[in-house]
Amino acid sequence: MPADNTEQRKLAAIMFTDMVGYSALSQRNENLAQELLEEHRALLRPLFSRFNGTEIKTIGDAFLVEFHSALEAAQCGIEIQRALGKRNHDVPAGRRIEIKIGIHLGDVVHRGGDVYGDGVNIAARIEPLAGAGGICISVDVERQIRNKLEAQFERLAPTELKNISLAMELFRIVLPWESAKQPAAGRRHSESSAGGRSSSTGRLAGITLIVLLAVVIGGWFIHRAAQETKPLAPAATHAPSSPVAPVSDLKSIAVLPFVNMSADKDNEYFSDGITEEILNALARTPGLRVAARTSAFAFKGGNESVQRIGELLKVGYVLEGSVRRAGSQLRITAQLINVADGFQLWSDTYDRQAEDVFAIQTEVAQQVQEVLKVRLLEGASPNASLAGTDNLEAYDLYLRGRQFWNLRTGVDLQRAVGLFQQATETDPKFAAAYAGLASSFVLLPQYAAVPVREAIPKAQAAARRALELDDRQAEAHTVLGYCAMNDWDWAAAEREFQEALRLNPNHASSHQWYGELLLDQGKTEQALAEMRKALQLDPLSAIIQVNIGFCLLNSGRYDEALVETDKTLKLSPDFPLAHVLRGDVFLLQKKFPEAILEFEKVRNKTGDTPFVLGDLGNAYACGGRTNDAQKVLETLKSLSANGSSASGEIAFVYLGLGELDQAWVWIERQVENRDGDPRIWKFDPLMADVVKDPRYAALLKKFGFDK
Repeated sequence: MPADNTEQRKLAAIMFTDMVGYSALSQRNENLAQELLEEHRALLRPLFSRFNGTEIKTIGDAFLVEFHSALEAAQCGIEIQRALGKRNHDVPAGRRIEIKIGIHLGDVVHRGGDVYGDGVNIAARIEPLAGAGGICISVDVERQIRNKLEAQFERLAPTELKNISLAMELFRIVLPWESAKQPAAGRRHSESSAGGRSSSTGRLAGITLIVLLAVVIGGWFIHRAAQETKPLAPAATHAPSSPVAPVSDLKSIAVLPFVNMSADKDNEYFSDGITEEILNALARTPGLRVAARTSAFAFKGGNESVQRIGELLKVGYVLEGSVRRAGSQLRITAQLINVADGFQLWSDTYDRQAEDVFAIQTEVAQQVQEVLKVRLLEGASPNASLAGTDNLEAYDLYLRGRQFWNLRTGVDLQRAVGLFQQATETDPKFAAAYAGLASSFVLLPQYAAVPVREAIPKAQAAARRALELDDRQAEAHTVLGYCAMNDWDWAAAEREFQEALRLNPNHASSHQWYGELLLDQGKTEQALAEMRKALQLDPLSAIIQVNIGFCLLNSGRYDEALVETDKTLKLSPDFPLAHVLRGDVFLLQKKFPEAILEFEKVRNKTGDTPFVLGDLGNAYACGGRTNDAQKVLETLKSLSANGSSASGEIAFVYLGLGELDQAWVWIERQVENRDGDPRIWKFDPLMADVVKDPRYAALLKKFGFDK
């Protein structure tokens, strides 16, 4: 280390580490936090020296470490995460040690025993994007190690970092032991599975097999329907406002995840993608109700009987199968099973060469027409129904993007953005990839704390491009509807959701988001009906189940809302929004200790995120724990200063403290920044004190909402 009075500039690999949830744990249990901090330091320090790293300094629960090479820094990061993974095995959740790691290769300056420069700043800025147990690296590091490290790299979306002038190209090291993460919670009654189930099928590796399967199965249903005295209703009769018919009045099917039989288990994304494309194609069959992806994929890897699956999903038929991919060879098997008796009604095996798939597309479509003498898509030729991509590489990137989108954590959504962008760069006319990109951008504010004003325009641009390429993209219309809600344009949102549901009445998320729009407008019963339609299509969706509870909460039916939380937690134990809903009910019932307990459960699960801190701080204040409420305020203000949308949550804590003037300072800031639509507060019982204040009417008038 150079002397304190000298300055030395050099190129170095800088690692920045940070413990996940340390600040929140310190406020709850300072002794435990200190114990875990010391254990974390004792575990990491020997690993730094093992890979020739020099500890520059410790900043609370964070380390700043310098390495001679990017490779040594990356190897050290992987070994740290490996060691912590072993340490956390079978350890109770409250005692786990998880860290995020950021690594950058850049110019640094040694001065006065410390290190400065962009190399340090960028490493610190990218560390939060790693996620718990992850490693995020800059493109400079990736270039140095890509051919030297036996690891895969996932490109994240180009990211604008605070005080860094240009957007950074970032990667995440895919650790070999990583497993799928549970999705984090979104904002109240606004998490969505928008779009994963609604994109039109693309021309892709195996696309002819997908279309063949969908047409054969759809044709089988149509043939059966024609033999019955009570015909199935045509698709055109499914207006968004019409009720979903009982199962007994509809042919219904669940497409279970096709089993990956490939020797390479990394092909899981491919078998999942094939399943999802078949599901999406079937969803367009007139008169056929198709269980949503969330519910169907809940049985992945399980051993439930077909009869039990049919009972839980309320479907009459189940499609299952397998995918084997070996080089250019594809083998897809499928079988259709009657839930009532468990008998196989139809099965087939398809062997194709991947590189020949696009050449035989027309031939397969004609064979299907010849066999079934029926077209599924109204007024569309077989070729017209396959609008997507002819590019195998683009489709492969698209499937990988869908895989990460379906995990829906902040890091996974960033990875999905990167993959969808690569798919659109590989094939600029791939509409489904643009729709996936739009669905990813629209969720980033909820899961990755990306500012709404940054994410929404990108979501809108991607959705509009998708529709320019293929105006049948229901997913894109759903995203535009949500964006219109964020822009406070309820009329435009209504039009987009209606169009999405016209294109795909089986899209559960469109029903869900349309229900949220109705709830925001105070049309509680209509919202409740729409949410129940969504639940019938996606009966194992925790977010839809809990949103029914929020509808009941807004209509004052508190006991019924609590019943919905119980149902939600049976579907997904510890689902964060279920505890938020319970806490909100207890707040309204003035059961403050019970409310605090629920919100603290969410904080333990998600860490210091604005959406839970506002509720928790309000509950602390109302329950007389003023000091704790003030600490929450400090955390929220820090998050706000770093770019997070936290003004509304800060205002809510001040409301609990009875400091109305301070609350209104933050309310006005929230509305000025368009982080919250003031019209919806009229129908939110938690905002009753705001609505009664004379300043509320003045606020509505200021924005032209007094008409």
